[in-house]
Amino acid sequence: MGALAVNPLPEAAYDQARESFEHIVGYLDSAEANTMTHSELERELEKRGRELMRQMLQEHLDRRGPGRCQEPVCGADGIERRCQRLQERNLETVLGTVSVERTGYGQPGMESLHPLDAELNLPDERYSLELRRRVAREAAKVSFDQSLESIIANTGAHPGKRQLEELVMRAAHDFDAFYEQKQAIAASGDNSAGLLVISVDGKGIVMRTEDLRQQTRRAAEARRRKMGKRLSKGEKKHAKRMATVATVYSIAAHVRSAEAVMQGASKGPRPENKRVWASVEKDPEAVIAQAFAEARQRDPAGVKQWVALVDGAPEQLRLLRRIARKEAVALTIVMDVIHVIEYLWKAGRVFHPASGADLEGWVQHRVNNILQGKAGLMAGGMRRSATRHKLSPEDRKPVDICARYLLNHSQYLRYDRYLARGLPIATGVIEGACRHLIKDRMDVTGARWSLAGAEAVLRLRALRSSGDFDQYWRFHEMCEYRRTHQSRYADGIVPRTEQSTSEYRAPHLRVIK
Repeated sequence: MGALAVNPLPEAAYDQARESFEHIVGYLDSAEANTMTHSELERELEKRGRELMRQMLQEHLDRRGPGRCQEPVCGADGIERRCQRLQERNLETVLGTVSVERTGYGQPGMESLHPLDAELNLPDERYSLELRRRVAREAAKVSFDQSLESIIANTGAHPGKRQLEELVMRAAHDFDAFYEQKQAIAASGDNSAGLLVISVDGKGIVMRTEDLRQQTRRAAEARRRKMGKRLSKGEKKHAKRMATVATVYSIAAHVRSAEAVMQGASKGPRPENKRVWASVEKDPEAVIAQAFAEARQRDPAGVKQWVALVDGAPEQLRLLRRIARKEAVALTIVMDVIHVIEYLWKAGRVFHPASGADLEGWVQHRVNNILQGKAGLMAGGMRRSATRHKLSPEDRKPVDICARYLLNHSQYLRYDRYLARGLPIATGVIEGACRHLIKDRMDVTGARWSLAGAEAVLRLRALRSSGDFDQYWRFHEMCEYRRTHQSRYADGIVPRTEQSTSEYRAPHLRVIK
């Protein structure tokens, strides 16, 4: 079979780019290039190559313009725009700045419409959507200053720091809508492992005073009135706003004994289809409700065992119980065994202050018994032991705190039953999420976050951690098209331009698997 014929471009097409390409080829054969090291050649070619690609993009846009339409151009107000005028705008891209000359359709006193802008899905702002994507990926990993440095070094764009922060906030705009859509189109559930786990925790973020929650802000203002530059004894900075961190994942049941857990005999199964996210803007109830919605999407028929792993915060427990009742979910709440062990270590040092075999044996004995479902017996025993040792109320305080913790949470410490059912008993996944989403990025020395900035970065980090960033970005660009272009035209129909070489179809929502 013969090769398909390809129509050559006219000689005049991309002539500036062709000329630049020939200059690059000539430069490579020059005396200057022949004295360069490999690294110097790479840097020079990258710079010249980026300018060549910018010229190619510019000439392509020139060929697409000016975007006139044969059919009437009507706005969402139903009024036809009859006045035509060529208008030019600059667009800063990852290749550098280009200009777009396009036809504007308007009427006196009315907003002009630019069908070519819609065809190209250009944003209202100066910076391209691809540049916004690059900024979002960078800012999700490192500080704004480092992100700006990377963008300037690796692209042809030169945004300011404030513009970069604004791009980050715009990039995260469709986070909730994206996951609502995913839930709506995945209502058949998944075929992953049989346990469905919800876990939540809280982590503080240092905020600007005006973005603290009301009670915390009042405490911060009272502290400033008291001393100004130094904390008094027992005072706190009151500079943090709590973010609620959530995760939902599936995991296979892993039946084991208390002895196997104590010996660390085998590693358990790994989580599947893990999603993690956090919000400093929403209250804990809203985030936990989102977690239940995510879990329900994965198990609409309610055939899986639902497990909630927590560290014992009273507010979290109250919300989990209340939302589970509201959603008619048979939820098993499991207290993190690592938190229990930390209480035991503190209590054990009352009887064995020095680190060593005695302290370790004291703790291990009680952990083993608690794993066998004897938390109440251990609480009573350590209290009696403190009484026999005639400890003062102050000296025995860690013992009483530990005993009270075990008794108050005894209904969530039935580890013998949990292990027999193969349930997880540690909150390692949510602890890792807190560290990754918040501590590694938000807990930067000297950083004081705005509410909008912190929420945007948390959303972008969550998308990357959950493996959803690329799907989200396709969805985000579709939403941008609808907001910026489709919503401005009558019946949401953007008229085609003369220069379109094929029928242009507006972006539409795809099924996200």
